[in-house]
Amino acid sequence: MNVLARAAGGPYRRGVLLTMMCGLSFSGKSTFAALLVRELDARLISLDAINEERGLANGQGIPVEEWAATNAVAHARAAEALAAGRDVLVDDTGSPRFIRDGWRKTAADAGAAFAIVWVRIDPALQRERVLANRSSNERFDVVDEVLDSHVAGFEAPTDEDPFVVDAAETTSVARAAEVAARLRSLRG
Repeated sequence: MNVLARAAGGPYRRGVLLTMMCGLSFSGKSTFAALLVRELDARLISLDAINEERGLANGQGIPVEEWAATNAVAHARAAEALAAGRDVLVDDTGSPRFIRDGWRKTAADAGAAFAIVWVRIDPALQRERVLANRSSNERFDVVDEVLDSHVAGFEAPTDEDPFVVDAAETTSVARAAEVAARLRSLRG
């Protein structure tokens, strides 16, 4: 089924959309999400930000039970925003697939449309960005062990009809406007 149609194949409320960012660390998901949020006037729900609120060190290997608690907070915030008629954009890696399926269910439960924006990155560019970040400390680091585990276990949404954005395009306002226009068309 085309995820650009309806969440979980069910009816959705006209005008409400949940968009899930998906991609590896350092692909540019958060950068592109910030552009999309402005274009869509959506509520941004960042799992990294929730981890920070909870005093957890992103990129250092957060225990599974803590990720589960962060996800619960994120889903509750999304459900509240969707119920209020706001579009939601979830900034997370979106992997493994069961994570995306959980967000699909949250969208369906709220009667919202669901879409995935997959930011794909070449391994060489990812490594370049990781090393550049370690020099600049622009954002939190992801230690090699966590990064390697994430890359090895990443489940790409290849069969889920995502909007695909190349990592080199994540600062492009024009590309964000193009994707946002396509996302807006899902509102009904």
